[in-house]
Amino acid sequence: MSRYALYVFCLLATAAALLLSLRAPAWGWGAVAFGAPAALGTWDLLQRRSTLRRNYPILAHFRYGLESIGPEMRQYFIESDTAEVPFSRQQRALVYQRAKSVNDTRPFGTLQDVYGTDYEWINHSLLPAEPGGHDFRVVVGEERAQSYSASVFNISAMSFGALSANAIRALNEGARRGGFYHDTGEGSISAYHRECGGDLVWEIGSGYFGCRDEAGRFDPERFAANARDPQVRMIEIKLSQGAKPGHGGVLPAAKVSAEIAQCRGVPMGVDCVSPARHGAFDSPRGLLAFVERLRGLCGGKPVGFKLAIGHPWEWFGIAKAMLETGTLPDFIVVDGAEGGTGAAPAEFIDHVGVPMHEGLMLVHNTLVGLGLRERIRVAAAGRIVSAFDIARAMAMGADWCNAGRGFMFALGCIQAQSCHTDRCPTGVATQDPRRWRHLDVPDKATRVFNFHQNTLKALRDLLAAAGLEHPRQLGPEHILRRVSAVEVRSLAALYRFLEPGELLGKVPAHAVFQAFWASARSDSFVAPSAVDAMRASKVR
Repeated sequence: MSRYALYVFCLLATAAALLLSLRAPAWGWGAVAFGAPAALGTWDLLQRRSTLRRNYPILAHFRYGLESIGPEMRQYFIESDTAEVPFSRQQRALVYQRAKSVNDTRPFGTLQDVYGTDYEWINHSLLPAEPGGHDFRVVVGEERAQSYSASVFNISAMSFGALSANAIRALNEGARRGGFYHDTGEGSISAYHRECGGDLVWEIGSGYFGCRDEAGRFDPERFAANARDPQVRMIEIKLSQGAKPGHGGVLPAAKVSAEIAQCRGVPMGVDCVSPARHGAFDSPRGLLAFVERLRGLCGGKPVGFKLAIGHPWEWFGIAKAMLETGTLPDFIVVDGAEGGTGAAPAEFIDHVGVPMHEGLMLVHNTLVGLGLRERIRVAAAGRIVSAFDIARAMAMGADWCNAGRGFMFALGCIQAQSCHTDRCPTGVATQDPRRWRHLDVPDKATRVFNFHQNTLKALRDLLAAAGLEHPRQLGPEHILRRVSAVEVRSLAALYRFLEPGELLGKVPAHAVFQAFWASARSDSFVAPSAVDAMRASKVR
């Protein structure tokens, strides 16, 4: 049969080369050349794990080889410039150009389908503004002893361990030069975060890395020792992240090196477990008590939390606890389901959690409805790389934006999507020193700085065109979206925005609030009546 033809040919060629080698030894190389695939084909026939290999000896390996380079083939030769999977070629090119400070202008016309559904734009003014600069800032924790003036564009949470040592060094040096912050991720503060002295936001996850005792519980003394470091400007409690909310993690013992063990405060050579839930609190009131406790331990620095929105009643429970106790976080970071990660189960990365736009809107609306919005800063994270991405998020209620993968592109990431294999081709997301040592820190730090600066300059120009001087002036009325071939709506018309204090009276005519606000509890993340209502609705 034709499916065995190559295998039979290799067998016959091997036999012929062996016979010829008896007269001319040079034919021995032919025996080796044909004998190797013949041996592989024989093994294919004898093994029982793969039916494909038994039915197509040798040929099956061509299929596996082509499949293994499929992502690269699609990325370079098949995908369009605007296909976001997860970032388009156009988005990546924009970051590379701004990171290198080369010309990012484009000729001829847009590649966007301006009449396609979901196309978005910002309207311009006939009287453009003249902003004084591009270093837009927002003060976080104005009432605290050590408030922080944050840039409107910062580096999102990415841990040492997920990123390489040189990647961390370059990010932090870029942040230091640009005066923006670098979120440590839940892997805690490594020596590489400290080398350059850039501003840090220390993320505290459920594993309490860097502030845990031997049993994995929160240790206030270890926390205070790290949190009072002047380089740490804010504390962020991670409740969940967009790419895998509600899912813990395990760093296998083999990967827990001496460096990772030291910065996380865990034993070397032992599985490093990050639980799916926190052990220091188990209710909305408990969360806010933990916020207040950390605020005291860190010397009055701003303390907030990051979450990806899931069950609405859980977020509503936190909001009710704020209102009832008077304890407020200084900031809330809303992570979207489109956020990235080094590795996540397929179902989680594709189908768990609320996308950033809807999550941001829910948090913003709730705080406005309770009259608390002016006292709490809100940040947004989730596939943000351009000035328009920042403008849109801020128009929807964010005070600033964070980006992870955008800054990875600035470091040289090519979206190879091999972060979980430890074989990152650019040395960004790997712990293999043979790879990450080739990442030049001074050069990449300059690119990180350039990307931040040039993106904010683009934001300044975008605002000026719209007649605005600061991104805080952006509102949902400024962003337009095509919802069909003949219909256009502003975000102000598409979304239901609450009035200040509206939740303090009767529940507004907003579907999510109508369904879940009344049943949310400040003393528990579980709202039985809400769950029962959902089940009853499903039965009907």
